[in-house]
Amino acid sequence: MPKLGPRAGSAAMMRIAEGLEMLELTMKLGGRTMIIHPMIVHDQDTWTLIDTGMPGMAEAILAFANEAGISEKTLRTIILTHQDIDHIGGLPQFLGDNGEAAFEIYAHEDDRDTIDGQAPLLKFPPERLSAELASLTDHVRLKFESTFVQPSKPNVTRLILDGETLPIGGGLTVIHTPGHTPGHVSLYHQASKTLIASDALVIHNGELLGSSPYSTVNMEQAISSLEKFKPFEIETVVCYHGGLLRGDINKRIEALTVNP
Repeated sequence: MPKLGPRAGSAAMMRIAEGLEMLELTMKLGGRTMIIHPMIVHDQDTWTLIDTGMPGMAEAILAFANEAGISEKTLRTIILTHQDIDHIGGLPQFLGDNGEAAFEIYAHEDDRDTIDGQAPLLKFPPERLSAELASLTDHVRLKFESTFVQPSKPNVTRLILDGETLPIGGGLTVIHTPGHTPGHVSLYHQASKTLIASDALVIHNGELLGSSPYSTVNMEQAISSLEKFKPFEIETVVCYHGGLLRGDINKRIEALTVNP
């Protein structure tokens, strides 16, 4: 699968390794514009999406999948690394008109209530969420509300556990990395030795940093969670905010735990 060029100057997809693709999407939140990096793990028959972006981003994600020869109908799993709106917001558009999913939705137990719409978003007070939803089209807003604000059923279909290896992409190991949120997880793609860090790490100007203090619920816990990366041999790290970094990743993580 080749690297795909930018779509309207604001999106692209890059192959990280065989069966592992990094998306680059532009999102807006609270007046800020940011780049985010959901991931696709695929084989010849099925694919898995790791995080769904903001409300309304499903169309762009599916367009990239289709261009790469991946059928929407073969989506097997969506893994939500944690509850933040820029990770779960796109989920409703992947669901059928009746809110049913033709795929499994994985998440950690400690963020499950929020993803199921039974608890509020930790970082989005009701007035802020209302303002964000008001900026959406009616279709996207109503789908979001029926999924997360007034849900008729749970969204999460399977809980993932710290240390388990999912039979996805030749082996995808779950690493529970609380701090950014209680149920935050990172994932290790064994075949390519790639750490999908989600928001446990960020990359800024080529420098690997810990979870952003601005958006982290428990910074002390987030720093402690970095210790859980040390047993893994990491050749590549992908951060949801910052993208791709290669070279001495284990040493860089070690430095973050010594001098946080």
